[in-house]
Amino acid sequence: MFIDIDCRQEKKYNQNAYGDYFISRRYPAEGRLIAVLSDGLGSGIKANILSCMTAVMLLRFIEDDIKIKEAAEIIMNSLPVCRVRNISYSTFSAIDANEEGLVKIVEEGNPEFVWIRGMDVLKPEYTVIDSVTFKNRHMKVYKIDPKIGDRLIFCSDGITQSGLGGGILKLGLRRDGLIEIIKSKLRDDISVSSYELAKYILTQAKLAEPDRKPKDDMSACVLYFRDPRKALVFTGPPYRQETDGEYAAIFKNFKGKRAICGGTTANILSRELGIPVKTGRLISIDALPACSYMEGVDLVTEGILTLTRVLEYLESGIPDSDNAAAKLANFLLESDVIDFMIGAKLNQAHYDPTLPVEIEIRKNVVKKIAVILEKKYFKKANLQYM
Repeated sequence: MFIDIDCRQEKKYNQNAYGDYFISRRYPAEGRLIAVLSDGLGSGIKANILSCMTAVMLLRFIEDDIKIKEAAEIIMNSLPVCRVRNISYSTFSAIDANEEGLVKIVEEGNPEFVWIRGMDVLKPEYTVIDSVTFKNRHMKVYKIDPKIGDRLIFCSDGITQSGLGGGILKLGLRRDGLIEIIKSKLRDDISVSSYELAKYILTQAKLAEPDRKPKDDMSACVLYFRDPRKALVFTGPPYRQETDGEYAAIFKNFKGKRAICGGTTANILSRELGIPVKTGRLISIDALPACSYMEGVDLVTEGILTLTRVLEYLESGIPDSDNAAAKLANFLLESDVIDFMIGAKLNQAHYDPTLPVEIEIRKNVVKKIAVILEKKYFKKANLQYM
């Protein structure tokens, strides 16, 4: 199974730094995912430093194969307790999951996570570990086995306490309100992505505040266990022309969404598969060539110019645009596992001195796209050079 994970966050009103910190890392060779959501005491820079330290330390402990329970206990007994409020300087939820369907979770101080299957909320068993240093600090340790279609939702208390003391939610949104928000979104779209569900939770929590201004840092993290959505991107002509037919067959038989980046690449596939390429409108959008069309292909764009712009968008944010790069960037983000087939034959147009200096050789641009897809967007990206 594939673990679709995302986290959306909002700073406390009038603060410049996030008091919550989220970190996640995939280990493709092991089929493993580690994620930590930490909530620092208070808000602003101080809370950011505390939550960042907690999350990064926990992830590295678990990454080094220290058992998640032991790693969390080390953190729990290392961080001090505020003498004024008598509460932890930082709370956390740590998740160690694999694609075989085994998930280990440790919570200390954060709201209890929600495990939902269909429209039913499941109540997993857990054990409690008390801190040997601080009597009022306890960990909940879970070991669960989610099925295809299950979701796990984690949040900071800025979500469950939104609206506290004002409006109609005198006691705040609370866990029951969070569950109702989740179910309302699932009624509309049972296959909603983790990104969309996390964004929806955050939006609804902000709306629960009487003045729509968060009184605390808010974080919503969603894990969705499902079959992977696969995509293939074919860009650049193969190094040896006699292999054109072989790679065209791979492209044709791929089970998933397919995109072509590059006019030469499209013409090769058109010739080998006997499918005509239809050019789009001649007017470019945002200085990028318009998309073309091939029957059975989800997206056909120009090559290096579009790929370079996609890299920019993935780094800084995708604009609300109808240009080819925005379409390709969204195509990538709507997929879980992306295979890139990259032709190694050099295109002399890439060395045209009139082209912008930031245009890089195709394989380097695609390699950077793959890295940012994995590190920032938690996707799997595979590169095959032809």
